[in-house]
Amino acid sequence: MLKRFISSINNIFKSNTSEHQYPQKPVEVSRDNHNVSRRQLSNSALKVMRTLNDSNYEAYLVGGGVRDTVLGGSPKDFDVATNATPEQVRRLFRSARIIGRRFKIVHVRFGREIIEVTTFRANHDSSSNAAESKQSAQGMLLRDNVFGDLRSDALRRDFTVNALYYTLEGFKVLDYTKGMDDLKNRIVRMIGDPATRYQEDPVRMLRAIRFAAKLDFKIEPKTEAPISELAHLLGNISSARLFDECLKLFLGGSARKTFDLLHQYKLLEQLFPATAARLSEEDSFDQKLIQRVMANTDRRLNNEQRVTPAFILAALLWGPLQDELAKQGKQAPAMAMQKAAQSVVEQQLRHTAIPKRFLVTMREIWDLQGRLPNRSGKRALRLLEHPRFRAAYDFLLLREEAGEETDNLGSWWTEFQDAESERQEQMISALPRGPKPKRRRRRPNRSNDNQTRDTSPNNSGDTSE
Repeated sequence: MLKRFISSINNIFKSNTSEHQYPQKPVEVSRDNHNVSRRQLSNSALKVMRTLNDSNYEAYLVGGGVRDTVLGGSPKDFDVATNATPEQVRRLFRSARIIGRRFKIVHVRFGREIIEVTTFRANHDSSSNAAESKQSAQGMLLRDNVFGDLRSDALRRDFTVNALYYTLEGFKVLDYTKGMDDLKNRIVRMIGDPATRYQEDPVRMLRAIRFAAKLDFKIEPKTEAPISELAHLLGNISSARLFDECLKLFLGGSARKTFDLLHQYKLLEQLFPATAARLSEEDSFDQKLIQRVMANTDRRLNNEQRVTPAFILAALLWGPLQDELAKQGKQAPAMAMQKAAQSVVEQQLRHTAIPKRFLVTMREIWDLQGRLPNRSGKRALRLLEHPRFRAAYDFLLLREEAGEETDNLGSWWTEFQDAESERQEQMISALPRGPKPKRRRRRPNRSNDNQTRDTSPNNSGDTSE
């Protein structure tokens, strides 16, 4: 109890100290000095802002929508911050609904587009109401619904580059935390004391990595210093939330760099511990395979091609799968694969949740790695018709690129897919024939033999003359 009280006092002190370093009024960046244009913004987000303004509420575009537009990108998600409460926002929009308990937000739907609206937040220490603010003994925020003003909201955001506010009043960008300078200098900097902010929400460590990789920014020294030391706090985050964060990490178009940074800052150990354990040696096969899969993912996303998380998971857990297969001993390959895969999945689910649809696809990709070498007869043609063949084939090629020896299996399948039926038959016929299976000798039916002996004339036991 005493430790918790002391920790709370320290957090209040750090928070209040850090607030004093930021100005009371924002720097106003005029329309002539920034490149945010309404033509680049979502019409739905602009409609939400206008509706709130017309109802005498403040409304600002904030977060990634402003950040990415300033950087010349094309953001897809738009968030609006306002002084209207969630209930007031919901009354203004028929399609609005309040979600979340720890952090209440409002989703306003326009067809398939969702605009996220949040009420200005204040420092959680300013309220003793458990219904609004609650914190764990480790400093993690369990509930954060203390409402404030624009300045307090800016200081409650995680990084300076995410605390820029665009207003329709004069089309200015408001900056309390020198976020525009950090955008110019390409720096990810935490607002406030980094260790305290990570303790409040450990997922911020993953966000720091994601933004550094996505934006090609450097993490500011004080912001990066506590990450490795506090990485274990991710163990307090629900497995479902961690899986959602993994999707953001690896499906944002910068998976290769993200993976390297996760490994560097010891965060991979919290997400995929069995994988991290196999990466102790630099330039290992596991590292090469995962890096190639991540680079392939980035390339497909940049080409607007479909990517399934199951493929990424298959690569991340391929090494641990080999460890489990080695433990299976002598048994049928299919049975060994089934048991090994189940063991790997059970261990991973203790850290990150994985939806069943991805688990099924991942295991099919693994299973096909063992079936692709078996091409004789009609097996090759049947494998071509398998719904996961293409994913399994791509995975095979990446294994070969990473240095795994497969006796040119990838080249064989590459030619076989595009060959005419006559050529396919030739390729199958040219495959080396394995040893013929030994024919099993039928064991004699002893009960029939006994019956024959008992009923034969010479053995009937009849003693009559």
